[in-house]
Amino acid sequence: MPSISEVFEMVRQILLFELFPIKDTEITLLSIILFFLVMFGFLVGSRIINKVLLSKLLSRTRVDEGLRYTFTRITHYTMFVIGAIVAFQFIGIDLSGLVVIFGFLSVGIGFGLQNLTSNFISGLILLLERPIKVGDRVTVGDTEGDVTEIKMRSTTVRSLNNISIIVPNSEFISSTVINWSHSDLKVRLDIDIGVSYSSDLDSVIRCLKEVASENPEVLVEPEPEVLFIEFGDSSWNLRLRAWIADPKQHQLVRSAINCAIVRKFRQNRVEIPFPQRDLHIRSPLPVPLLSEDKIAR
Repeated sequence: MPSISEVFEMVRQILLFELFPIKDTEITLLSIILFFLVMFGFLVGSRIINKVLLSKLLSRTRVDEGLRYTFTRITHYTMFVIGAIVAFQFIGIDLSGLVVIFGFLSVGIGFGLQNLTSNFISGLILLLERPIKVGDRVTVGDTEGDVTEIKMRSTTVRSLNNISIIVPNSEFISSTVINWSHSDLKVRLDIDIGVSYSSDLDSVIRCLKEVASENPEVLVEPEPEVLFIEFGDSSWNLRLRAWIADPKQHQLVRSAINCAIVRKFRQNRVEIPFPQRDLHIRSPLPVPLLSEDKIAR
Protein backbone atom coordinates (compact mmCIF):
# COMPACT_ATOMS: atom_id res chain seq x y z
CA MET A 1 0.00 0.00 0.00
CA PRO A 2 1.50 3.39 -1.04
CA SER A 3 2.22 5.92 1.65
CA ILE A 4 0.60 9.33 1.91
CA SER A 5 3.68 11.04 0.50
CA GLU A 6 3.64 8.72 -2.51
CA VAL A 7 -0.05 9.48 -3.10
CA PHE A 8 0.63 13.23 -2.95
CA GLU A 9 3.53 12.84 -5.34
CA MET A 10 1.36 10.88 -7.76
CA VAL A 11 -1.36 13.52 -7.61
CA ARG A 12 1.22 16.28 -8.10
CA GLN A 13 2.61 14.58 -11.17
CA ILE A 14 -0.88 14.18 -12.62
CA LEU A 15 -1.72 17.82 -11.98
CA LEU A 16 1.59 19.06 -13.41
CA PHE A 17 1.51 16.80 -16.45
CA GLU A 18 1.87 18.89 -19.59
CA LEU A 19 -1.22 18.58 -21.78
CA PHE A 20 -0.23 20.99 -24.55
CA PRO A 21 1.88 24.15 -24.89
CA ILE A 22 0.70 27.66 -25.86
CA LYS A 23 3.73 29.60 -27.06
CA ASP A 24 6.20 29.28 -24.20
CA THR A 25 3.60 28.34 -21.58
CA GLU A 26 2.96 24.75 -20.57
CA ILE A 27 -0.73 24.03 -20.05
CA THR A 28 -1.25 21.45 -17.31
CA LEU A 29 -4.28 19.96 -15.65
CA LEU A 30 -3.64 22.16 -12.61
CA SER A 31 -3.57 25.34 -14.72
CA ILE A 32 -6.88 24.40 -16.36
CA ILE A 33 -8.45 23.74 -12.95
CA LEU A 34 -7.15 27.09 -11.65
CA PHE A 35 -8.46 28.82 -14.78
CA PHE A 36 -12.00 27.54 -14.24
CA LEU A 37 -11.84 28.24 -10.50
CA VAL A 38 -10.91 31.87 -11.17
CA MET A 39 -13.66 32.20 -13.77
CA PHE A 40 -16.17 30.62 -11.39
CA GLY A 41 -15.12 33.02 -8.64
CA PHE A 42 -15.68 36.05 -10.88
CA LEU A 43 -19.07 34.77 -12.05
CA VAL A 44 -20.18 34.20 -8.47
CA GLY A 45 -18.91 37.65 -7.57
CA SER A 46 -20.85 39.12 -10.49
CA ARG A 47 -24.07 37.50 -9.27
CA ILE A 48 -23.48 38.76 -5.73
CA ILE A 49 -22.84 42.30 -6.96
CA ASN A 50 -25.93 42.27 -9.18
CA LYS A 51 -28.35 40.74 -6.69
CA VAL A 52 -27.11 42.16 -3.39
CA LEU A 53 -25.54 45.52 -4.16
CA LEU A 54 -26.95 46.77 -7.46
CA SER A 55 -30.49 45.51 -6.92
CA LYS A 56 -30.76 47.14 -3.52
CA LEU A 57 -29.09 50.38 -4.56
CA LEU A 58 -30.88 50.86 -7.87
CA SER A 59 -34.26 49.86 -6.44
CA ARG A 60 -34.07 52.93 -4.18
CA THR A 61 -33.62 55.26 -7.14
CA ARG A 62 -36.06 56.35 -9.84
CA VAL A 63 -34.22 54.42 -12.55
CA ASP A 64 -36.70 52.40 -14.62
CA GLU A 65 -36.64 48.60 -14.66
CA GLY A 66 -35.20 48.35 -18.17
CA LEU A 67 -32.20 50.56 -17.37
CA ARG A 68 -31.53 48.63 -14.16
CA TYR A 69 -31.55 45.37 -16.09
CA THR A 70 -29.20 46.79 -18.74
CA PHE A 71 -26.79 47.99 -16.06
CA THR A 72 -26.73 44.59 -14.34
CA ARG A 73 -26.16 42.70 -17.61
CA ILE A 74 -23.31 45.02 -18.63
CA THR A 75 -21.79 44.55 -15.16
CA HIS A 76 -22.07 40.78 -15.59
CA TYR A 77 -20.35 40.82 -18.99
CA THR A 78 -17.63 43.17 -17.72
CA MET A 79 -16.91 40.88 -14.78
CA PHE A 80 -16.78 37.93 -17.17
CA VAL A 81 -14.19 39.65 -19.41
CA ILE A 82 -12.09 40.76 -16.43
CA GLY A 83 -12.27 37.24 -15.02
CA ALA A 84 -11.06 35.79 -18.32
CA ILE A 85 -8.11 38.21 -18.43
CA VAL A 86 -7.16 37.47 -14.81
CA ALA A 87 -7.57 33.73 -15.34
CA PHE A 88 -5.21 33.79 -18.34
CA GLN A 89 -2.70 35.82 -16.39
CA PHE A 90 -3.07 33.49 -13.42
CA ILE A 91 -2.01 30.43 -15.41
CA GLY A 92 0.89 32.25 -17.03
CA ILE A 93 -0.60 33.40 -20.35
CA ASP A 94 -0.30 37.13 -21.06
CA LEU A 95 -2.90 39.32 -22.74
CA SER A 96 -2.02 37.77 -26.06
CA GLY A 97 -4.03 34.83 -24.76
CA LEU A 98 -7.09 36.78 -25.76
CA VAL A 99 -5.91 36.38 -29.33
CA VAL A 100 -6.27 32.66 -28.77
CA ILE A 101 -9.92 33.14 -27.76
CA PHE A 102 -10.66 35.14 -30.88
CA GLY A 103 -8.76 32.55 -32.90
CA PHE A 104 -10.98 29.80 -31.53
CA LEU A 105 -14.03 32.02 -32.16
CA SER A 106 -13.07 32.59 -35.80
CA VAL A 107 -12.56 28.84 -36.23
CA GLY A 108 -15.97 28.24 -34.67
CA ILE A 109 -17.56 30.73 -37.05
CA GLY A 110 -16.04 28.82 -39.92
CA PHE A 111 -17.70 25.66 -38.61
CA GLY A 112 -21.17 27.13 -38.51
CA LEU A 113 -21.36 29.41 -35.43
CA GLN A 114 -22.24 32.50 -37.45
CA ASN A 115 -25.77 32.46 -36.07
CA LEU A 116 -24.58 32.24 -32.45
CA THR A 117 -22.12 35.10 -32.96
CA SER A 118 -24.78 37.20 -34.68
CA ASN A 119 -27.17 36.71 -31.77
CA PHE A 120 -24.44 37.58 -29.26
CA ILE A 121 -23.54 40.84 -31.05
CA SER A 122 -27.24 41.64 -31.43
CA GLY A 123 -27.69 41.10 -27.69
CA LEU A 124 -24.96 43.65 -26.96
CA ILE A 125 -26.64 46.12 -29.33
CA LEU A 126 -29.97 45.61 -27.56
CA LEU A 127 -28.37 46.30 -24.18
CA LEU A 128 -26.41 49.37 -25.31
CA GLU A 129 -28.78 51.07 -27.79
CA ARG A 130 -31.89 49.87 -25.92
CA PRO A 131 -34.38 49.78 -28.81
CA ILE A 132 -36.21 47.38 -26.52
CA LYS A 133 -35.80 46.85 -22.80
CA VAL A 134 -37.18 44.67 -20.05
CA GLY A 135 -40.81 45.57 -19.35
CA ASP A 136 -41.58 46.84 -22.88
CA ARG A 137 -44.72 45.70 -24.68
CA VAL A 138 -43.64 44.49 -28.14
CA THR A 139 -45.15 42.77 -31.15
CA VAL A 140 -42.87 40.32 -32.96
CA GLY A 141 -44.55 38.86 -36.02
CA ASP A 142 -48.04 37.93 -34.88
CA THR A 143 -47.09 37.68 -31.19
CA GLU A 144 -47.67 40.46 -28.68
CA GLY A 145 -46.15 40.32 -25.21
CA ASP A 146 -43.83 41.83 -22.59
CA VAL A 147 -40.03 41.56 -22.64
CA THR A 148 -38.99 39.74 -19.48
CA GLU A 149 -35.32 38.96 -20.09
CA ILE A 150 -32.51 39.82 -22.52
CA LYS A 151 -29.76 37.21 -22.51
CA MET A 152 -26.55 36.73 -24.45
CA ARG A 153 -28.21 34.70 -27.22
CA SER A 154 -31.94 35.30 -27.03
CA THR A 155 -34.69 37.48 -25.57
CA THR A 156 -37.68 36.13 -23.67
CA VAL A 157 -41.10 37.59 -24.50
CA ARG A 158 -44.05 36.58 -22.32
CA SER A 159 -47.18 36.59 -24.48
CA LEU A 160 -50.63 37.73 -23.40
CA ASN A 161 -51.46 34.04 -22.88
CA ASN A 162 -48.63 33.82 -20.30
CA ILE A 163 -46.47 31.76 -22.65
CA SER A 164 -42.72 32.41 -22.73
CA ILE A 165 -41.48 32.84 -26.30
CA ILE A 166 -37.73 32.63 -26.92
CA VAL A 167 -36.76 35.02 -29.73
CA PRO A 168 -33.18 35.12 -31.13
CA ASN A 169 -31.62 38.54 -30.57
CA SER A 170 -30.87 38.93 -34.27
CA GLU A 171 -34.63 39.01 -34.99
CA PHE A 172 -34.91 42.33 -33.12
CA ILE A 173 -32.08 43.84 -35.19
CA SER A 174 -32.84 42.52 -38.68
CA SER A 175 -36.67 42.38 -38.57
CA THR A 176 -39.42 44.91 -37.98
CA VAL A 177 -40.49 44.95 -34.33
CA ILE A 178 -43.33 47.03 -32.92
CA ASN A 179 -42.41 48.49 -29.53
CA TRP A 180 -45.54 49.89 -27.89
CA SER A 181 -43.55 51.29 -24.95
CA HIS A 182 -40.64 52.95 -26.75
CA SER A 183 -40.07 56.62 -25.94
CA ASP A 184 -43.54 58.17 -25.47
CA LEU A 185 -45.96 55.74 -23.83
CA LYS A 186 -49.09 57.36 -25.27
CA VAL A 187 -50.69 55.43 -28.12
CA ARG A 188 -53.65 56.27 -30.33
CA LEU A 189 -56.55 53.93 -30.95
CA ASP A 190 -58.37 54.15 -34.28
CA ILE A 191 -61.84 52.60 -34.11
CA ASP A 192 -63.78 52.40 -37.37
CA ILE A 193 -67.59 52.36 -37.34
CA GLY A 194 -70.27 52.54 -40.00
CA VAL A 195 -73.73 54.08 -39.53
CA SER A 196 -76.82 54.08 -41.66
CA TYR A 197 -77.42 56.85 -44.22
CA SER A 198 -80.66 57.64 -42.41
CA SER A 199 -78.81 58.57 -39.20
CA ASP A 200 -78.38 62.08 -37.85
CA LEU A 201 -74.70 62.75 -38.55
CA ASP A 202 -74.26 65.37 -35.81
CA SER A 203 -75.88 63.03 -33.27
CA VAL A 204 -73.56 60.20 -34.30
CA ILE A 205 -70.46 62.36 -33.91
CA ARG A 206 -71.67 63.55 -30.50
CA CYS A 207 -72.30 59.95 -29.35
CA LEU A 208 -68.82 58.83 -30.38
CA LYS A 209 -67.14 61.70 -28.55
CA GLU A 210 -69.23 60.96 -25.45
CA VAL A 211 -68.15 57.31 -25.53
CA ALA A 212 -64.48 58.34 -25.63
CA SER A 213 -64.81 60.95 -22.88
CA GLU A 214 -66.68 58.53 -20.59
CA ASN A 215 -63.89 55.94 -20.71
CA PRO A 216 -61.45 56.54 -17.81
CA GLU A 217 -58.47 55.21 -19.79
CA VAL A 218 -58.88 57.75 -22.60
CA LEU A 219 -56.78 60.90 -22.24
CA VAL A 220 -58.37 64.32 -22.23
CA GLU A 221 -55.37 65.75 -24.06
CA PRO A 222 -54.95 65.06 -26.95
CA GLU A 223 -58.68 65.40 -27.33
CA PRO A 224 -60.62 62.52 -28.96
CA GLU A 225 -61.79 63.27 -32.48
CA VAL A 226 -64.15 61.79 -35.03
CA LEU A 227 -63.31 61.69 -38.74
CA PHE A 228 -65.66 61.09 -41.65
CA ILE A 229 -63.67 58.60 -43.74
CA GLU A 230 -65.85 57.76 -46.74
CA PHE A 231 -69.27 57.06 -48.17
CA GLY A 232 -69.60 53.30 -48.07
CA ASP A 233 -71.90 51.01 -50.01
CA SER A 234 -74.50 50.99 -47.25
CA SER A 235 -73.09 53.27 -44.54
CA TRP A 236 -71.23 56.39 -43.59
CA ASN A 237 -67.80 55.18 -42.47
CA LEU A 238 -66.46 57.14 -39.48
CA ARG A 239 -63.32 56.78 -37.38
CA LEU A 240 -63.01 57.51 -33.67
CA ARG A 241 -59.50 58.48 -32.58
CA ALA A 242 -58.64 58.33 -28.89
CA TRP A 243 -55.35 58.41 -26.96
CA ILE A 244 -54.49 56.23 -23.96
CA ALA A 245 -51.58 56.41 -21.52
CA ASP A 246 -50.86 52.71 -21.02
CA PRO A 247 -50.08 50.83 -24.26
CA LYS A 248 -50.50 47.48 -22.50
CA GLN A 249 -54.22 48.20 -22.11
CA HIS A 250 -54.96 48.96 -25.77
CA GLN A 251 -56.89 45.74 -26.42
CA LEU A 252 -59.02 46.09 -23.29
CA VAL A 253 -59.73 49.76 -23.98
CA ARG A 254 -60.66 49.01 -27.60
CA SER A 255 -63.08 46.31 -26.46
CA ALA A 256 -64.64 48.59 -23.83
CA ILE A 257 -65.11 51.41 -26.35
CA ASN A 258 -66.69 49.05 -28.90
CA CYS A 259 -69.19 47.82 -26.29
CA ALA A 260 -69.95 51.38 -25.23
CA ILE A 261 -70.58 52.41 -28.85
CA VAL A 262 -73.15 49.64 -29.29
CA ARG A 263 -75.00 50.67 -26.11
CA LYS A 264 -74.83 54.39 -26.92
CA PHE A 265 -76.14 53.88 -30.46
CA ARG A 266 -79.05 51.78 -29.23
CA GLN A 267 -79.99 54.45 -26.69
CA ASN A 268 -79.99 57.10 -29.44
CA ARG A 269 -81.55 54.86 -32.11
CA VAL A 270 -78.51 54.96 -34.36
CA GLU A 271 -78.47 52.04 -36.77
CA ILE A 272 -75.30 50.09 -37.56
CA PRO A 273 -76.10 48.62 -40.98
CA PHE A 274 -75.04 45.25 -42.27
CA PRO A 275 -74.12 44.55 -45.90
CA GLN A 276 -77.21 44.36 -48.09
CA ARG A 277 -77.73 43.35 -51.66
CA ASP A 278 -80.89 43.94 -53.75
CA LEU A 279 -81.83 41.09 -56.07
CA HIS A 280 -84.06 42.01 -59.04
CA ILE A 281 -85.77 39.14 -60.88
CA ARG A 282 -86.89 40.05 -64.36
CA SER A 283 -89.97 38.49 -66.00
CA PRO A 284 -89.13 35.98 -68.73
CA LEU A 285 -89.30 37.20 -72.30
CA PRO A 286 -92.34 35.90 -74.29
CA VAL A 287 -91.51 33.02 -76.59
CA PRO A 288 -93.36 33.15 -79.96
CA LEU A 289 -95.46 30.09 -80.74
CA LEU A 290 -94.78 28.26 -83.98
CA SER A 291 -97.63 27.62 -86.43
CA GLU A 292 -98.65 24.09 -87.41
CA ASP A 293 -97.17 24.53 -90.89
CA LYS A 294 -93.78 25.47 -89.46
CA ILE A 295 -93.94 22.53 -87.03
CA ALA A 296 -94.74 20.10 -89.85
CA ARG A 297 -91.79 21.36 -91.84
